[in-house]
Amino acid sequence: MSLQFLLTAFVVVLAPGTGVVYTLALALGQGRRAALWAALGCTIGIVPHLAAAILGVAAVLHTSALLFQIVKFAGVAYLLYLAVQALRSGGALNLEAGKGNGEPGWRIARRGALINILNPKLSIFFLALMPPFLSGNAATATAEMAALGAVFMAMTLAVFVGYGLFAAAARDWVLASERAMRWLNRTFAAVFAGLGLRLAFERA
Repeated sequence: MSLQFLLTAFVVVLAPGTGVVYTLALALGQGRRAALWAALGCTIGIVPHLAAAILGVAAVLHTSALLFQIVKFAGVAYLLYLAVQALRSGGALNLEAGKGNGEPGWRIARRGALINILNPKLSIFFLALMPPFLSGNAATATAEMAALGAVFMAMTLAVFVGYGLFAAAARDWVLASERAMRWLNRTFAAVFAGLGLRLAFERA
């Protein structure tokens, strides 16, 4: 495994995206435990796209305009739903002082997984990212892609956990300020809506 791949993967994972925003929102709203579940869910959501890339399904998705559009707009709808959840009082992503940590971890992880599962660009991303770092031996290509994918997922989990723990540490300060909560709720809603709109204009 080359240093070039590790550096490329690290830069990709470190760049803030939908999963990072979701993890931060859960960390600020519900604390460290929720952040860890969010990070795990977002990481699990990578698995279908990695499998698709390994099996070549990503190539089919790339050439099938209808399939791409169906998955894409399902993702757009889900991101807009999350934007509403950030604004709605009592919503899953709304920051509220005194909000409990009683939400089941599996539910937090499920939302995080859906964020990535419903992003069709991820499978195409893996199909584009991995081949340059393969040895060129057709007999070992599947195993090599699986290994690269496992490293990418481990890196994703570690970075997202880092983001989440950092945000959880600032949680007490945020919840103590109604103004900060109000602006963060609006910011998260705007980011999810913006990411949804950006996805809507993506092309295969």
